[in-house]
Amino acid sequence: MAAKKKAKSAPKKPGTKRRRGVKLEPTELRAPELAVVPETGALDELAARVEADGGAVLARYREPLGGHPLLFAALPLDRVEPTPFQRDVSDAHVRRLTRAMDKTKRFLDPIIAVAAEGKYWTPNGNHRLTALRELGASSIVALIVPEREVAYQILALNIEKAHALRERALEVARMYRELVKFSSKTESSYELEFEESALVTLGFAYEKRGRLAGGAYHPALRKVDAWVEGTLGDSLPERERRADVLIGLDDAVNDAVAKLKERGLTSPYLKSFVVSRVNPLRFVKGELPSFDDLMETMTKRARGMKVDKIKNEDVVRAGGAGEEGE
Repeated sequence: MAAKKKAKSAPKKPGTKRRRGVKLEPTELRAPELAVVPETGALDELAARVEADGGAVLARYREPLGGHPLLFAALPLDRVEPTPFQRDVSDAHVRRLTRAMDKTKRFLDPIIAVAAEGKYWTPNGNHRLTALRELGASSIVALIVPEREVAYQILALNIEKAHALRERALEVARMYRELVKFSSKTESSYELEFEESALVTLGFAYEKRGRLAGGAYHPALRKVDAWVEGTLGDSLPERERRADVLIGLDDAVNDAVAKLKERGLTSPYLKSFVVSRVNPLRFVKGELPSFDDLMETMTKRARGMKVDKIKNEDVVRAGGAGEEGE
């Protein structure tokens, strides 16, 4: 019997590419169809709220990938705030924005907003919001998403997202504390938003110690710091504990660094050198130790480091990048 012929798959559109892990099947809505929005009670309620808050709905439409309905609206500037879990404003970035807006005399990049209690949160427009305030504007245009939880996902999509480890980790910690207030989901449910488990522990530790040299510990943490089971509320005390354990290791490393400096070693890589010396992971074959086992081993080694046997050339050979927090 002849083998069955494979069904012909639809031809690929130019420029399309299937990425590993991406499951989205786009709606294939044509451009005119984006303007046709089915009646939804949630969108009607949101539109009524915008009007009651002194804003104006400029349009209703569906976004082209999932077909989700959105509002394009004008909002009073004093009703809009950044989400409490995103990075701090960069004055240099705001200065560039204000100069660009001053030159064009236009605001052409709407923010994204979600409705919160008595206000509207923007998860990706803090710099634009600040620039408009500095310029004396009284309103702002926004794409308003009805689902509040999307605000947490948008940080993962934000092209302005902070690249510095400290800022990334603090964003995650702030987001975690906000989600605890209303979410009954697990940490792993927010893998897209949190990126990795190690950033949660680092963020909580940065809250306790602003000048923590997180970059020195991050490579080891990424290998052993797993998601905590249970709801975010149940996991919160464990995250606080892990942050304290990391700070205990940092204390031991700082003591070793101080002893090396007393011997006249002044390299900017001292902390990374000490962490590398006390980290056993490069010698581990097979199963990795648990978070607690690794932290205990590294702390014990740092406290017992024989600094009198370390020479300046040992540190120079180790080299590496400068340490964040030093």
